[in-house]
Amino acid sequence: MRVGPAWRGVTASALVLVPLGLYMLVLIGLGLWGRREGGSLEGYYVAGKKLPSWVIAFSSNATGESGWLLLGLTGMGYAVGFHALWVVFGEVMGVAIAWTLVSRPFKEYTDRYRAITVPDYLEQRFRDRRQLLRKLSIAIILSMVAVYCCAQLVATGKAFSSFLGFSYVTGVLLGAGVTIVYTAVGGFKAVAYSDLVQGLLMVGGLVMLPIVGIAAAGGWGEVIGALEAADPDLLRAMGSRGATWAGVLSAASFAGIGLAFLGVPQLLTRFMSAASGRELVRGGRVAVVCMVLFDVGAVFTGIAGRALFPLLDDPETVMPTMSAELFPALFTGIFLVIVLGAIMSTVDSLLILASSSVVRDFGQKILGAARGDGRLTRYGRYATALVGLVAIPFALYEPPLLFWFMLFAWSGLGGAFVPVVLCSLFWKRTTLPGALAGMASGFAVTVVWVVWFKASYHDLYELIPGLIAGTAATVIVSLRTSPPEGAAAEFEDVHATVRGGA
Repeated sequence: MRVGPAWRGVTASALVLVPLGLYMLVLIGLGLWGRREGGSLEGYYVAGKKLPSWVIAFSSNATGESGWLLLGLTGMGYAVGFHALWVVFGEVMGVAIAWTLVSRPFKEYTDRYRAITVPDYLEQRFRDRRQLLRKLSIAIILSMVAVYCCAQLVATGKAFSSFLGFSYVTGVLLGAGVTIVYTAVGGFKAVAYSDLVQGLLMVGGLVMLPIVGIAAAGGWGEVIGALEAADPDLLRAMGSRGATWAGVLSAASFAGIGLAFLGVPQLLTRFMSAASGRELVRGGRVAVVCMVLFDVGAVFTGIAGRALFPLLDDPETVMPTMSAELFPALFTGIFLVIVLGAIMSTVDSLLILASSSVVRDFGQKILGAARGDGRLTRYGRYATALVGLVAIPFALYEPPLLFWFMLFAWSGLGGAFVPVVLCSLFWKRTTLPGALAGMASGFAVTVVWVVWFKASYHDLYELIPGLIAGTAATVIVSLRTSPPEGAAAEFEDVHATVRGGA
């Protein structure tokens, strides 16, 4: 079936705009409601460490997935077929390991330290009196958040353009404006509960859309037949490269996307904000099921879309195309809300992360600002709004490869933080020089790999060499230096507490 121009010409009728208007009112309402928790920095940046399991689980997954789930991963399913299921495998494994192994010792450490940012944790874990880890963390977080926010706002513009025919600029400005307002006003509590709403919408949409798409194509047999006729490689788990070295590296790259779930700061903050370790145990079960539904639904949406609309110019438009062609106008509005939910659930977390780096890590801890909590929280709101406003002009240039642009920022944060966080939690011999070397090496190799080496090594995903370099640097330098005084005994006590509470 050749798709006509109808999906591009969907008018912004009342039926389409009603779900969008209601959704934005809900977000603003959550921002005003969350404001009550924002009287302190702990309340503003980690919701007073009072969040229940189901909120943390949906918030973590919705934040980790972002706009690329609805636009990028569905487009990937459209472009490469069953080969995209390696992303599902990697992300489900990453989420399962993070919640099973990482969440509880990290929560125990950060509660002891009264930490509200990841640099807070690292500084105290390694007794870093010169604040070197905090300073390096700030530089990495702010640079990667800038790229990440820009990519998410690009996705916002594409969503409004694809669904409603709005101009790209109007879409960027409208989406950014609403997100900045509710995030700046409500802080992390508003972010977490809005992520819950957005995550539920994403699950509903990604369960319904592939089912309807497969039915519209005539059933599963017809979908398989259409894919085989278009390109038999779409049905192969190893893709067009088969069981070759290039094919293995391609599968490893897709699976490697999930490794960042083990330690990127915006997800670790969710563990920190839990009301207790037991909430994390319950939340892990919800998070894994949620991730399966997210990713399987996205890939099979793309696969069904390839059977229905084989001539799309841009694979990343398969989801809006299907929603406009297969559903009434009201559902088109609902699917727009689902896409925006995926995007906003990441943008709001990135804004809070950047704001905490500016106000808590730089202003309060490095500059030593001795202002009261109330005034610092007010500065936090200003910083949140400013970060969002700064990202808007860059997003207006609309980088063309949304999926890979987001992955670069995701992998940059992962390469910097995952090796250090894992070593700090599971190897008591880790030292401050080792942590510094690991963070710098992981980040640098990730960036350098993208710029100079990736194209020559079958597009091997940059986070994999970044993690290898970061972990190797952490271990080698730690073996040559001395761990912080008292860190080993503290390590044993933390893990004994976690085991005792199991």
